[in-house]
Amino acid sequence: MSGVPFHYVDLQAFAYATEDERRVEDALRTFLPEEFPIERAENVGHHGDRIVVRSARVENADGIRHVLSRLATSDDLDQILGQLDRRVTEDCELYLYLDKQAAFGGRVALGKGISFRAKVEAYPARKDAAVENARETLADL
Repeated sequence: MSGVPFHYVDLQAFAYATEDERRVEDALRTFLPEEFPIERAENVGHHGDRIVVRSARVENADGIRHVLSRLATSDDLDQILGQLDRRVTEDCELYLYLDKQAAFGGRVALGKGISFRAKVEAYPARKDAAVENARETLADL
């Protein structure tokens, strides 16, 4: 895969008051290149509890390749490929929800806890072109 038909990949996870923030960061690091910066923002939940948002945006080709190569290790890759029509929006964005607990253990699986959003290159910028680009890229991993 020489060129990567993605503009960027965003990863985001919440560390709720009952969770260890460091573990949430470690779960995100499962997908990221070594030493990649992770942003931190503190918020307050509905009942006044602390919620820390950890996020990262990968924009360079090597970093995106790394994230996608980690995604390719998922046993759910065939399921992701089969659902691309539903997972890519009209704005050419691919959305996945990944299992935070599995990621903490170094595994990649569909689930809850980590949101994955990737802007897919498509010329012209149409959903069908984005789906095809995402399918070709993910199938070649």
